[in-house]
Amino acid sequence: MTDPQPEPRATVLGRLLRGSLGSGVAVGARTAGALVLNKLLAVYGGPGGLTLLAHFQNLMALFTTLPNDGVHVGTVKYLASLRPGSGRYRAWLGAGVVLNGAALVLSALLLAGGRGPLVGVFAAGWGWLTLFVVGLGLLLGHAFVVTVLLAAGRLRAYVGLTVLLSVLGPAAVAAVLGLGGSVPTALLAYLLAQGLTLGPAAWVAGRAGLLPRLRGAVSRPALRGLGRFLLMALSVLLFSKAVDFSLRELLIRQFGLAVTDLWQAVAKLSDNYTMVFSALMSSVYYPRLAALSSRPRERAQLVRTVLTVLAPGLALGLGLLWLLRGWLLPLLFEPRFAAAGFLLAPQLVADWAKFLNWILLFLLTAQARVGRYVLVQAVSALVLAALLALLLPRYGLLGAPLAQAARYGLLLLWGLWYFGDSIRS
Repeated sequence: MTDPQPEPRATVLGRLLRGSLGSGVAVGARTAGALVLNKLLAVYGGPGGLTLLAHFQNLMALFTTLPNDGVHVGTVKYLASLRPGSGRYRAWLGAGVVLNGAALVLSALLLAGGRGPLVGVFAAGWGWLTLFVVGLGLLLGHAFVVTVLLAAGRLRAYVGLTVLLSVLGPAAVAAVLGLGGSVPTALLAYLLAQGLTLGPAAWVAGRAGLLPRLRGAVSRPALRGLGRFLLMALSVLLFSKAVDFSLRELLIRQFGLAVTDLWQAVAKLSDNYTMVFSALMSSVYYPRLAALSSRPRERAQLVRTVLTVLAPGLALGLGLLWLLRGWLLPLLFEPRFAAAGFLLAPQLVADWAKFLNWILLFLLTAQARVGRYVLVQAVSALVLAALLALLLPRYGLLGAPLAQAARYGLLLLWGLWYFGDSIRS
């Protein structure tokens, strides 16, 4: 059977734009929530407040990456084509529940064993740590239920739940800081407030018939199938999230919390638009790419179209941010953060290359090419470590974004060469 003729570029682009508009409200809510949160910690968190926020969110990512980038990505792939309530649907759903539970237990053990290195900067006791694990469990449950809704194409429910999540987190932080609470307490309230959205999410999915009762033994083939995605997520955890966590620890030790705040402001600005890009690609581009796994010509047309549109579009958008840096940084954070403007140019270059490279690496994810994906992540982390060792002593704080720009630039050149045949197919 021959691969059908690819759709015209305008048709492909139109489908992507309609999907992007459908999830635009959710992305906008998440972005607004993140901006408000950054402002609260920058203004009321004192020196180092913004860095503590980023460190807390990075800590959350250390324990949610395996489920979110592994179990949940695989769940979307396998549930999307199945009828809710069918035997295969229950098998994949049950495997997802088991793996999420295992990830939470592992997280609790790691936090208990590594309390000092992981949460020492928050001066956290056992009570704080216990509530952190509870919040993680609630948030993982919410993320899994939302994944089930996305797999069923329930975008409206996804948008509503995302808006609720985006409001509750900053509201909890504002309440705690307004009552004179400490930054670590406010951050814990942020996590717990977000976790409370599990209740509404489960109610919506249950009413839609997407959470059938699970019975019988867990499907081993389903566990193995999702396990392949877990291996890819493990590489993201080890070679991306853990690297980011370690880089921030290094900068805090070398430059102190107040100076690291300057780098963190630029990194936080990057995180905000990265969140927008990641959400759109995960909800619009990746599901379409995965659906075309057996149709290489249509898949190649999709990748070419997205790259052709995004390369100049991203360059214009990021260039505009650089032109507005003197006004934007004080507005989003506090006047003292205008001093971080010299760090922005290399960070924007790094993000441009990173986003285009993500478009290419999604090909490995959609095809579940575990070994190659893990290898790319490992080599990328090693390249960053070498660049940091070379550039930080010479350029100081500026060396961090310079290293990221060089890292992603090299990775993009490799990706264009490696995926050249897939794009031209």
